[in-house]
Amino acid sequence: MDVSGGSGQPRSGSEEPAEHHAGREAPAADPARSGPAPSGDSHPEPARREPGGPAPAGPAPEGAPAGDGVPAGAEDRRGEPSGNGEPSGNGGPSGTNRPDPDGGLPGADTPPAGHGPGDRTPAPSPHATAGPERERGENAGHATEGTDGTDGGPGHAPGGDTTRPAPAVAPGPPPQRPPEPGGGLLMGRPFGVPVYVAPSWFLVAALITWVFGGQLDRVLPELGAARYLVSLFFAVAFYASVLVHELAHTLAALRFKLPVRRIQLQFFGGVSEIEKEAETPGREFVLAFVGPLLSLVLAGVFYLALQPVEPGTVPGVLLAGLMISNLIVAAFNLLPGLPLDGGRMLRAVVWKITGKPMTGTVAAAWVGRALAVSVLIGLPLLTQSGALGSDAVDNVGMDTVMDALLAAILAAIIWTGAGNSLRMARLREHLPELRARTLTRRAVPVESDTPLSEALRRANAAGARALVVVDAEGSPLSIVREAAIVGVPEHRRPWVAVSGLAQDLTDGMRVSAELAGEELLDVLRATPATEYLVVEETGAIYGVLSAADVERAFVKAMARPSA
Repeated sequence: MDVSGGSGQPRSGSEEPAEHHAGREAPAADPARSGPAPSGDSHPEPARREPGGPAPAGPAPEGAPAGDGVPAGAEDRRGEPSGNGEPSGNGGPSGTNRPDPDGGLPGADTPPAGHGPGDRTPAPSPHATAGPERERGENAGHATEGTDGTDGGPGHAPGGDTTRPAPAVAPGPPPQRPPEPGGGLLMGRPFGVPVYVAPSWFLVAALITWVFGGQLDRVLPELGAARYLVSLFFAVAFYASVLVHELAHTLAALRFKLPVRRIQLQFFGGVSEIEKEAETPGREFVLAFVGPLLSLVLAGVFYLALQPVEPGTVPGVLLAGLMISNLIVAAFNLLPGLPLDGGRMLRAVVWKITGKPMTGTVAAAWVGRALAVSVLIGLPLLTQSGALGSDAVDNVGMDTVMDALLAAILAAIIWTGAGNSLRMARLREHLPELRARTLTRRAVPVESDTPLSEALRRANAAGARALVVVDAEGSPLSIVREAAIVGVPEHRRPWVAVSGLAQDLTDGMRVSAELAGEELLDVLRATPATEYLVVEETGAIYGVLSAADVERAFVKAMARPSA
């Protein structure tokens, strides 16, 4: 219903160093980093045994860094870096598998300042993922048994192959889009928009039946118990009028190419959930005004239908009640305060005058809050004084208590709706700050049989924070899941292939680098995942977008005051 950018600007291809583009060979090492560089000797150096750690059982696989697969000079995430570039512990569960608080790949150094999308994210990226993703990632890190029945322990390559690692697990199926909440009982899909009746409607329908039935007992006492059937019919007919009111909003929104998620009939009327904002104040005014206008039209129709009907009959009472109720609905919704239709009309007027939609929202929301206080205090006073047509009451009785309770509920609904309108306006104001290009992490392309330790070494050398599995022609196949990397102990990484930790790419997981704001969020909502491949218009790999980075940037943008 009416639900950040980083610190830098995106760089053009001509400004970014060549080694920063995905798909090109990363530098072998950074001379500015501490610690010895990886050895150029063709024979792997035997791993050293740390005090209390397991003894290596054999040589490391070809192409992987010595020891645990962490690039030489990289810091041990659990303590101080060791002098020989190996972790100071045994790579067990004492902390090795925890996410890197700096937002980089587990086991890779933090990217140097000024290096591409990685340093443009507004805050460190948490590595927490949804339950199934987390479980698959952890299992992937440990399921490295060899095909010959060995357990694939440290120093022993699965299946006796010391040059090519075995995949940890087969890539899991792509995440499925969770079903949207229905919001009650589905009644139909007029114009393709689902209409739901909330459970609270049955409560208000029973209340209307009881109250209207008492009035019918005074007007038509001969009905007896049948008056409650007539009252129930009135309740259903009244909410049918409310549905027509909401359908007017829906048709106007669809006419202006605005998506409508659903219509919901609830305790106090109905709600048309329009997912986008009108582009102009004129359209906003029309979108708000058509609802009360149609309620006035319905009141006129019931008035005309009442003329040939004899007063004091069941049809006469029903038509008179529907006419009055639609007049009340129209008048109440025309009150100039959010979240009512009149408040949206006031917002459109202020927007037109000032040229700023946020200014209109603030003005209409505060008028709505003042209206809520007026309803809370004024409605019981008007009822008790007899200004609304009832007899004046000097003492406090059950009717007075009911009037006060009704006023409190109405005031709470208006006050809460005004606050929600302010929050939604602030959300839309900051949405353009979410740009895929500025939130993307630099990625290093690796082939499917690349050991995880070697892939992390390349990412470390290139200052990248993501891994993309490509085929021999360089076309992307999958994204190595960050949660899966966290689940692999460091001493196992030389024997784990990146293909076993990757999520196959689907069409929805390819995101254009030019997307921003609501368009970006719509794409991410359509295909829920933890990481997305960001591509240029030419199809070239730009990097990897983490859903956690988008969420954190959004929260950070919402925390900033409005301009």
